[in-house]
Amino acid sequence: MNLKNPILKVSVSGVLAALSLVAIFFIRIPIFPAAPFLVYDMADIPILLGTLLLGPLAGEAILLVVCLIQAFFLGGDGIIGFCMHFIASSAMVLVMGLINKYKPSFLSLCISAAAAILAMTVVMIPVSYIFYPLYNIPVQAVSDMLWPIIIPFNLIKSGANSILSVIIYLAVKPVANRILTN
Repeated sequence: MNLKNPILKVSVSGVLAALSLVAIFFIRIPIFPAAPFLVYDMADIPILLGTLLLGPLAGEAILLVVCLIQAFFLGGDGIIGFCMHFIASSAMVLVMGLINKYKPSFLSLCISAAAAILAMTVVMIPVSYIFYPLYNIPVQAVSDMLWPIIIPFNLIKSGANSILSVIIYLAVKPVANRILTN
């Protein structure tokens, strides 16, 4: 989508970042009792929506703002939490944004969502080995949790957020096109 008004792009990005932060604050669902530190939230939905509406760079900018505020002002585990959230969500934002940007169609939207799910899940495997030991979780425990907990959690989280983002995008796209391109 080609925006003629940069102020509108920044405004929309700010609103989406605020919605993401509200989602982080109010919607936190632990999925696996054996790993209570893995909590589902819907924060990526407004970020992915911004990516689809405004492009991958705008999506990354929204993500950066959200990660900084969450990590340092909303009790999001500081620099480690910032890094993990930014890396995981960046994989989704970049994959979904780049695929959809250069070939916008319903098929590419579906492909980009599937690719984003896989990207986040795959990226979080080495990231788990790097960062969980910093929380005093032994590497062996990370290995033991990989298949039964970490991979399914990332598939569930990225899958739900990607699918909901696509549904919302398809619903708001006609109105957004009129508003954002005028």
